[in-house]
Amino acid sequence: MEILIALIPAFAWGSIGLVSGKLGGTAQQQTLGMTIGSFVFAVFVYLFYQPTIELNGMIIGVISGLFWTLGQNKQFQSMKLMGVSNTLPVSTGLQLMANTLAGVLLFREWTSSRDILLGIIALAFLIIGVRFTTVTDKKDSGNEAGSVKKAWMKALAFSTLGYASYTIIINASGVDALAVILPQSVGMVIGALLFSRKEKVWNHYTTRNIFTGLIWGVGNIFMLISMKSIGLAVSFSLSQMGIIISTLGGIWFLGETKSKREFRFIILGCVLVIIGGIVLGYLKS
Repeated sequence: MEILIALIPAFAWGSIGLVSGKLGGTAQQQTLGMTIGSFVFAVFVYLFYQPTIELNGMIIGVISGLFWTLGQNKQFQSMKLMGVSNTLPVSTGLQLMANTLAGVLLFREWTSSRDILLGIIALAFLIIGVRFTTVTDKKDSGNEAGSVKKAWMKALAFSTLGYASYTIIINASGVDALAVILPQSVGMVIGALLFSRKEKVWNHYTTRNIFTGLIWGVGNIFMLISMKSIGLAVSFSLSQMGIIISTLGGIWFLGETKSKREFRFIILGCVLVIIGGIVLGYLKS
């Protein structure tokens, strides 16, 4: 049952890139709309469960929400630059590696030689898988293509930092998962407002993307619950298995074109990332 709960975020988060891509808007509009939706979801969760929110939980929640907004905004920017099918596999692999290493180095989640061996194998699958998803038949032509790729890589680096910090802070604090959701959503809205302060974002695109926030909220609550029961490394790894949904959806539903060779490498890369995640999950079995 714990593993099934940990897989719910995979289905929820795996569809966000597709939904936001269809709904449209800039990265700032998508981020703000999504955070508003997340806030609405958090209010309903709070009213239903009525958890006790202490000062420590409020501070931790707001800080983690700010880091999440950094991660999500930069991921939206990455998708604008290189597409969903290019961005999500790399972003997923980087997040898996960052959170796995945090689980090991900070929270000592690998406690035996078996854990270390399987963990190294899993990380190898993740690294190779991410590399395969970036294979392309297109040659960089001129400074513009090179600058776009550099901007994409920079955005992904900040996205990984934000996403990893958001989960690590929650896991390290030991706060109640249900109690932290509302202050976390407040931090997310604050972060989104800061990112969009120089842009006119109050329009129908922002309103549309409230729906993506509701989807994210479902994934988030089950992610936080599973972190408490099976640990950061495993729960986050399983939550990222939605990569296959987002990657194939970007190609089939958003019309992102790939050559046959690129498509084969993307599928192989996604499979390797999923295998790496499964191996990480097996560490707790």
